[in-house]
Amino acid sequence: MNQLTVRGLGDDLSRAIRRLANRDGTSLNRAALKLLRRGAGLDDGQVADTVGSSLDHLIGSWSEAETDEIERALKHFETIDEAMWE
Repeated sequence: MNQLTVRGLGDDLSRAIRRLANRDGTSLNRAALKLLRRGAGLDDGQVADTVGSSLDHLIGSWSEAETDEIERALKHFETIDEAMWE
């Protein structure tokens, strides 16, 4: 079994791990592993190169008008500032 030391979790992540451990009645280690596996897409049958599925419920849910609106809003991200790369 591999071991890994993780530093710099920060207060928010540390609290989230503790909340999950308390909620599930498990150790901090198991809670941290659960969150890591979820973030890496290794739980619920997901493949390893998937990072979560929290937005899956949106797939196919936009109307044509909503799709057009988001595409217009994101259009400027397709422009490359050539001067930036000189």
